[in-house]
Amino acid sequence: MKSVVIYSGGLDSTVLLYELVNESREVKALSINYGQRHVRELEAARSLCALLGVEHRIADLRAIAPLLSGSSLTSDDIPVPDGHYSEEVMKTTVVPNRNMIMLSIAAGWAISQKFDRVAYAAHGGDHAIYPDCRPEFADAVDQTIRLADWHRVSLYRPFVSLTKADIVRRGAALGVPFEKTWSCYKGGRLHCGVCGTCIERREAFSLAGIPDPTEYDPAAPSVEKLVRHHWKLPFPSSA
Repeated sequence: MKSVVIYSGGLDSTVLLYELVNESREVKALSINYGQRHVRELEAARSLCALLGVEHRIADLRAIAPLLSGSSLTSDDIPVPDGHYSEEVMKTTVVPNRNMIMLSIAAGWAISQKFDRVAYAAHGGDHAIYPDCRPEFADAVDQTIRLADWHRVSLYRPFVSLTKADIVRRGAALGVPFEKTWSCYKGGRLHCGVCGTCIERREAFSLAGIPDPTEYDPAAPSVEKLVRHHWKLPFPSSA
C-alpha cells in the first residue's frame, strides 16, 4: 500500500509515519502551513522526514489564514488557553474545517501519484474537542475521496479508537525520537508545558508509563503537581 500521510511533526502523526515506514510501505508526507501560530511544528516535520528519508512536501496555504479567523491558532489577538483539552475553553483552538482542507489536498496528491490512501492520525481523545476528528467525519471523508476520481483513494485512520497514551506506547516500541516532535500550540523555543496540547502530551506519557524526553519551559508545573490536581489548570490559590 502506498500512502500520503498528513504530517504535522507532532507526536501522533510521527508515530503513524514511523509505523508506515516500519512496514516498508511507500510513504510520502504532507505538511500544511496555514498560518498557524505554532509554525515550529513544520521544522520538526522537515527534520524527522529527513531522518527517515521520506519525501516531504509543505503546502503553503498562508493566504487562507484570514478566512480561518476565530481560532487561537490562527488569530494573534486570541490567546492560546492553558489547561486540559476536556475544558470548554479549549474550543478556541478549533481551526474551522482544518482537517477537511488538509485531507482534500492530501487526496489530490495521492491521486496524482497513483497512491492507495491518505493516512491521518486523529485519535480517540480528539473527538470531544475537534469535530473533524470524529469517526463519522472520517467515514464521510473516506466515502467522498473514493468518489472524487477514477483512481480510488481511501482514508486510513488507525488511531481513531486509541488514546494518546496508547499512541505513546506504540511509538516507544518503534523507537520514535519523541524529543524531536513538536506539540506546543504557543510555538516558543521550548514546549510551554501548560497549553492544552502540552498538558495532553505530558498526561499521555504519564499514563503510558514512558519517560517523557520533552524539554519544557522551566516555569511549567511538575508532572507530580499536575497529577495531584488531576491535570486541571489553574491550580487553586492554596496549592
